[in-house]
Amino acid sequence: MDKKRWLTALVITAWGLTGCSHSEEHQQYAQHAHTTPVRQFDMEQSCRDAASLRYNTRAQQLTINQLERFQGSYEISGNTARQENFTCSFDDAGQFLHLSMR
Repeated sequence: MDKKRWLTALVITAWGLTGCSHSEEHQQYAQHAHTTPVRQFDMEQSCRDAASLRYNTRAQQLTINQLERFQGSYEISGNTARQENFTCSFDDAGQFLHLSMR
């Protein structure tokens, strides 16, 4: 009887560990964000406002690229009419963090 219990315990343990051995692929590169259009517009507008202040130019003269999800945050890249590149970073809730010149 002890062998049967031991074998049952072994089978249950092996079955439980099979889920641990599955490795899910995590993409390390930036992914396109899945945000609501209103939230995405707000982030783009915040980025545009910050960059226009930093580069002393009108917001309409900035090119804003697509919003991307990157390591638990969001990033929007863009450039000025003079081809000066910048990136705006946002937290996972969509709050503006900072503007980087890249």
